[in-house]
Amino acid sequence: MTPDEYCQQKAAQSGSSFYYSFLFLPPNRRRAITALYAFCREVDDVVDECQDPQIAATKLAWWRQELAKLYAGQPEHPVTRALLPVLAEFNLPQEQLLEIIDGMAMDLQQTRYLDFKALSLYCYRVAGVVGLLAAEIFGYQERKTQKYAHDLGMAFQLTNIIRDIGEDARRGRVYLPVDELKRFDVSVADILNARYSDNFRRLMEFQIERAEHYYEQAMSELPAADRKAQRPGLVMAAIYRTLLDEIKRDGCQVLTQRTSLTPVRKLWIAWRTWIKG
Repeated sequence: MTPDEYCQQKAAQSGSSFYYSFLFLPPNRRRAITALYAFCREVDDVVDECQDPQIAATKLAWWRQELAKLYAGQPEHPVTRALLPVLAEFNLPQEQLLEIIDGMAMDLQQTRYLDFKALSLYCYRVAGVVGLLAAEIFGYQERKTQKYAHDLGMAFQLTNIIRDIGEDARRGRVYLPVDELKRFDVSVADILNARYSDNFRRLMEFQIERAEHYYEQAMSELPAADRKAQRPGLVMAAIYRTLLDEIKRDGCQVLTQRTSLTPVRKLWIAWRTWIKG
């Protein structure tokens, strides 16, 4: 199996909506974004699948060393080997890839966030940075597109948090800011024990509104000159905003179920959005 095939398999097996946004790209950009996505999956899996935080930290340290080898031109892992030719073609700074690992490491160090400012740093590292790197791969002419990419990445991560609340709670993690839990009179214990209430629904509607605000802000920031190049992000946004609509329509039952769209529906949204441009 070649490095590119390894990354392709990693992306396809994940079942992520991101996979559908890559399908219509030219081969060189598709290979690059697939390699970047595979890297994100690898370091994310370290945290999600490793039960021992010390072992997970050791594995993340290995990935930091592997990035150093990548930028020295001597990568060993299939993902970094797939990324090597990408570095010459696209502007992917080592510091930003390291920042993604820093974000994953935050999951080993804390399971609560006092306020949205604290949560924003986490979202920036695990998703905002990915948005900036993806924008480099897709291509752009105007610098304002970087702001669009950052805010779109933030919107995606806020959507992930909303969708995965129950799943994260079963791992002992609560990403909803503590001060907002207090404002809506929802306790951490309510989240961990999957206690649904009207207060929880109102809390989630507030979270959805904030995510929608980030989507709208991102769309307003995307220059017309770069809209065609950045279509993969628009595809993802269309899929994820549909997901948010489904969660809201279901009454925000995210404590006990994980709302998702079927592959056929994702593909239809992706094709429709791509054609619309």
